[in-house]
Amino acid sequence: MRMRRAGAERGYPGRAWLCCWLLGWQAAALQLPPCEETDYHFEYTECDSSGSRWRVAVPNPLVECSGLPDPVKGKECTFSCASGEYLEMKNQVCSKCAEGTYSLGSGIKFDEWDELPAGFSNVATFMDTAVGSAENKADSCSNSSWMPRGNYIESNRDDCTVSLIYAVHLKKSGSVFFEYQYIDNNIFFEFFIQNDQCKEMESTADKWVKLTDNGEWGSHSVTLKSGSNILYWRTTGILMGSKVVKPVLVKNITIEGVAYTSECFACKPGTFSDKPGSSGCQVCPRNTYSEKGAKECTKCKEEMYYADEGSSACIERPPCTNKDFFQIHTPCDKEGKTQIMYKWIEPKICREDLPDALTLPPSGERKDCPPCNPGFYNNASSSCTPCPPGTFSDGTQECKACPAGTEPALGFEYKWWNILPGNMKTSCFNVGNSKCDGMNGWEVAGDHIQSGAGGSDNDYLILNLHIPGFRPPTSVTGATGSELGRITFIFETICSADCVLYFMADVNRKNTNVVESWERSKEKQSYTHIISKNASFTFTWAFQRINEGQDSRQFINDMAKIYSITVTNAVDGVASSCRACALGSEQSGSSCVPCPAGHYIEKETSQCKECPANTFLSIHQVYGREACIPCGPGSKSTKDHSACFSDCLVSYIKDNQSLNYDFSNLSQVGSLMSGPSFTSRGTKFFHFFNISLCGNEGKKVAICTDNITDVTLKDMVAESEDFSNFVGAFVCQSTIIPSDSKGFRTALALQSNSLADRFLGATVETTLENISIKTDMFPPSPSKIPDVHFFYKSSTVTTSCENGRATVVTMRCNPNKPDQGELSVPSSCPAGTCDGCTFYFVWESAEACPLCTEQDYHEIEGACKKGFQETLYVWNEPKHCIKGVPLPEKRTSTCETVDFWLKVGAGVGAFTAVLLIALTCYFWKKNQKLEYKYSKLVMTANSKECELPAADSCAIMEGEDNEEEIVYSNKQSLLGKLKSLATKEKEDHFESVQLKSSRSQNI
Repeated sequence: MRMRRAGAERGYPGRAWLCCWLLGWQAAALQLPPCEETDYHFEYTECDSSGSRWRVAVPNPLVECSGLPDPVKGKECTFSCASGEYLEMKNQVCSKCAEGTYSLGSGIKFDEWDELPAGFSNVATFMDTAVGSAENKADSCSNSSWMPRGNYIESNRDDCTVSLIYAVHLKKSGSVFFEYQYIDNNIFFEFFIQNDQCKEMESTADKWVKLTDNGEWGSHSVTLKSGSNILYWRTTGILMGSKVVKPVLVKNITIEGVAYTSECFACKPGTFSDKPGSSGCQVCPRNTYSEKGAKECTKCKEEMYYADEGSSACIERPPCTNKDFFQIHTPCDKEGKTQIMYKWIEPKICREDLPDALTLPPSGERKDCPPCNPGFYNNASSSCTPCPPGTFSDGTQECKACPAGTEPALGFEYKWWNILPGNMKTSCFNVGNSKCDGMNGWEVAGDHIQSGAGGSDNDYLILNLHIPGFRPPTSVTGATGSELGRITFIFETICSADCVLYFMADVNRKNTNVVESWERSKEKQSYTHIISKNASFTFTWAFQRINEGQDSRQFINDMAKIYSITVTNAVDGVASSCRACALGSEQSGSSCVPCPAGHYIEKETSQCKECPANTFLSIHQVYGREACIPCGPGSKSTKDHSACFSDCLVSYIKDNQSLNYDFSNLSQVGSLMSGPSFTSRGTKFFHFFNISLCGNEGKKVAICTDNITDVTLKDMVAESEDFSNFVGAFVCQSTIIPSDSKGFRTALALQSNSLADRFLGATVETTLENISIKTDMFPPSPSKIPDVHFFYKSSTVTTSCENGRATVVTMRCNPNKPDQGELSVPSSCPAGTCDGCTFYFVWESAEACPLCTEQDYHEIEGACKKGFQETLYVWNEPKHCIKGVPLPEKRTSTCETVDFWLKVGAGVGAFTAVLLIALTCYFWKKNQKLEYKYSKLVMTANSKECELPAADSCAIMEGEDNEEEIVYSNKQSLLGKLKSLATKEKEDHFESVQLKSSRSQNI
């Protein structure tokens, strides 16, 4: 290991010290031998305020002599030599470096990383201040550090924060330059500079380092001010789950601006310099080597030894094994045959002439060629060519024109692998060496394509597929659905170690993002990725056997196989079949025309016809009425029938009573932060959800973004939709690292993804389209108002969610929570989901109550005061409704007071009393008359000794009252009844009187 140091920076305080030192030295030098040139070296003193310094002779360690040269005036402090030169201190002039050495002039360089160079240090901390004790945190990161890996240094792989630190003192302004690889946004990588007061320099305001693509080395440079500069390369891993963080790699650290270089540096082993005055060394070619300070490279005895580029020694060739060769298929010949060929893995490093060594198996076995891929045809030749536009083929038959009323279904379907398709390419790279540069990363193998041998086990074996754009079929050109196309591939991994297969997508050649990855062995399976944006895509499959740096081929039999790749709606695609299309109204009628948005193709007429109301057009087919899919409950279709959406109005009939809900006030995006949760190392994080209940007529307005991108890709934020860290959906999720958790100045958002991009319906039922919510998942509702469930679906398919994700938002009436109310997740699933695929939320708010009706209030009548009466209307308690029918205002009506009725009662009573008195007087007077008549009759009878009077003696005499006549009748009148009642008592008395008559006397 070698550290490229500038001239000695040890300084001396000033002239006063120098004088004292000279006096003491002269006194002691009387008994010492005289100094020779080999006994001392020259150094400069510290610069004084005027910018000058002195050159002094300093004895070498363990040397005692007398007669050192006197100090002389030194070069100015800002003086430095050009690159390829060094400052010869004896004469203070610049001289060229000799062969085998080099110089940066005023710079220092670190390009050897067999061990940590002198002057560098590691500081590991666990930044989370919320979990555990400080001792536990310190212990948890004690083994975390940057690790030297030969040509580069590698950052830690855990979630500790580790800083690689180097301090340098510059005599003049300079710069720092380094190369790096930074491909995993689960790591925060920052480079910043502090002065000797530990304050960050202004030049590091933008300290976040940009991401790089897989296999590419980026460069970063920052200007340095004169004086002390402390350089920090700091990484912080964010481990969510068991995902292994891909470390940051740094190499070739170069610092410019040191005062001088007093010596040239020898070329490191594996490099050489064959010219004087070199500013750098060249790498030795393959099968050569060099030692330190070499002027040229030495060749190896190639029959027995080999060496890779940049080797410091030759390596003995091992005996050949089955890991040193591979099998390929030749292109088809005119007879339709392919040959199986065996080839040595290049460069060949093994020997066939050693005992137990294998020889290359015989090649040339002929086999039938596989057919052409769909959309291609060989036309009796040895190669497959794409079908012309407007034609199709299944790969075994000639290309035919599509029938009238149909159009080619453009795309690609690669399922036969005799040669690599024209829009695909393969490569190999390794971050630490160039062994596999120029090799094929993947090899065709008939019915599949498989990963190649590579140069070493940690190589990235790359397969690329370029699609310039996506376009839907002609008849649905006007559609605005979320799917423009899709890519589906069937794959398998066979591994004995920790292999990984990455599937990545690059949009518009801006940045490559990992879409999905699979670790270790995986059975044969299919994966589909939906394309929702018309852009240029490059899809990449990268296979790595192990991620540890190794030069051997121990796991060469570990491989990935891809059996088929299918891409739909590709712009430059070919056709294996034809699909029905809409015909124009012209008489020719043979050319396809695009249907307006929301129109399907009628089978009978092949004409465009609009989908019925409240249906949306399928993104997979447009032929026939069945292409229009009915919207779910509580939803309606957009004007172009591209999707169904909720207008926030839901109706439900319960017990012959209609409940109408209006969630308009909750249509704005609602947010929920659940947690905190902790990783296995104690990092605190939260799950953050944005929910757009109704959207904006089908538009998904809940947005989640990763602010890592905001700080590492500032120049691309304006076009953040190009990247996978920008998500627009009905429901989206981000992982939030609080600012106090990792010591950053702001909270960090990462791993944003969509949980719902399609609205299914809103209903009080607990199941919709195979998505169910358990009634015991949330506490029971305090009211009897039924909950309304909003069901959503996400088309994003993951390895754990083969059918995509689903989300259910339960709207619950709670009058005690006004306005936006409160969002919560099930207590049994604090992350909102128990299986990672279906998410559940409950939104409690007064705004989730149904609209008020006449049945939600009652009236109260007040007392009648001064001829007026008030009627009040009040809500039923507890009130479980909002808006709707307003509460009627207070009503006032006229009324009869209590005093009036008292007067009426008194008048009626007085009238009744007078009437009774009058009747009493009348009957009394009548009774008196009857008594008089009767007594007179009795007196007459007594006077005649009981002789009955003559018949006419009972008649009314003249002069008597003739007020009424006695009339005998079987039926009494009303007046008669009254009279009889009044005289009943008298009649009873008269019946007891014995009347005397003349007859009785005679007897």
